[in-house]
Amino acid sequence: MLDKRKFYIDGAWVSPAKANDLAVIDPSTEEEVAVISLGDQADTDAAVSAAKSAFVSWSQSSVGERKDLIAEILSTYEKRAEDMAQAISLEMGAPIDMARTQQVGAGTWHIGGFQRALENFEFQKPLGDHAPGEMNLYEPIGVCALITPWNWPMNQIILKCIPALATGCTMVLKPSEIAPLSGMVFSEIMHEAGVPAGVYNMINGDGPGVGTQLSGHKDVDMVSFTGSTRAGTLISKNAADTIKRVSLELGGKGANLIFPSAKENAATQGAQRVFNNSGQSCNAPTRMLVHSSRYDQAIEDVVAAADATQVKSAHEEGRHIGPVVSEVQFNKIQNLIEKGIQEGARLVAGGPGRPEGVNRGYYVRPTVFADVNNEMTIAREEIFGPVFCVQSFETEEEAIAIANDTDYGLTNYIQCQDADQKRRVARQLRSGMVEINRVGFGQGSAFGGYKQSGNGREGGAFGLHEFLEVKSVSNWDD
Repeated sequence: MLDKRKFYIDGAWVSPAKANDLAVIDPSTEEEVAVISLGDQADTDAAVSAAKSAFVSWSQSSVGERKDLIAEILSTYEKRAEDMAQAISLEMGAPIDMARTQQVGAGTWHIGGFQRALENFEFQKPLGDHAPGEMNLYEPIGVCALITPWNWPMNQIILKCIPALATGCTMVLKPSEIAPLSGMVFSEIMHEAGVPAGVYNMINGDGPGVGTQLSGHKDVDMVSFTGSTRAGTLISKNAADTIKRVSLELGGKGANLIFPSAKENAATQGAQRVFNNSGQSCNAPTRMLVHSSRYDQAIEDVVAAADATQVKSAHEEGRHIGPVVSEVQFNKIQNLIEKGIQEGARLVAGGPGRPEGVNRGYYVRPTVFADVNNEMTIAREEIFGPVFCVQSFETEEEAIAIANDTDYGLTNYIQCQDADQKRRVARQLRSGMVEINRVGFGQGSAFGGYKQSGNGREGGAFGLHEFLEVKSVSNWDD
């Protein structure tokens, strides 16, 4: 079993102030594969203190220095790609081929997006011709607590750590205690790349412990959190006493609107999008809204897609989905599947329990409910597993109303070949992102949501702004 008890503080691997062991479980086998330590207040204070001390010099570093360091981080990250993929597959159950391409690749993609954004980013610019000599300076906000989830580890760690670094901030990273191994490999990468001592720090811990300590710490200037809406609410309340900035990327319940003009394979591709990463994506299109003229065929298509989706160990190569991350998550998903049945949704694929022939590991059957309405629990709660529901609609107005009838507002999807209709609908959907006809977003686009899906944006120049304060200075040129 791997011994990963140490934290990375002030440029060195250090032992925790006191032992508080937690086992890391391989979700494919339910076996203990590593042990970490959960930090306490002394560890949190040490990490924050190191970041606060390092901020004095790092905040005054040049943009050129930061660019060079990010380039070195990218180079080191690429060299350690296989180590990272193995860690992610082991800790959270991403199939190894998917871990190598999508999970590790997400980090590479976002680093490139920040490099692109930095090329033309203005850290100072004049207010305008009407105010001669007045300058706006965009300066690092300070010490940042970065709290990341288990479902896309490198996607979220990179989206926080690299813009913090690029803007001159210092940081303390708290990866998910359920899937901490990738965060520790990332810490090794940061050390190998030559990040100055104290600029980047990493401690393990749970939400009630280190998470609470960081979000309420008087010397932390900003918290950037990705996770559940429930946890985001608690972090916001805890941070309020110190009036720190809080940036939140929370849950989602995306609607996938399939109009009559949609391509024939729209429903099939929508189902595949949900099942990817075993349904553990906040931006998954888990509510499929289908025009009545396409509804029966759509049900046939998604059932076929579910039946064709293989569920296997994350350690096997190939195109399949793995387990969900933990026993807690497995039980939550099973309870919501049972709730869907109890509330009268029509189960057309999958259902309760593990796939046939599997009695160990947190594997969930790819599951589809039809004839769902927005009063049902499965249409309103984020399930975070390979489970989605299908509803029918008659008019464009009805589709928009159903899509917007949710507490969430992260990503919605439109399948439509009518140019006027797709633009009209996109403008009315209340979400931070709208993907049309499976055309993905560009490098450096803004990731974030409306309503209870959070606030702030990550990625590219939008992500840089999250870590900056604006200072107005008069008489700059005189």
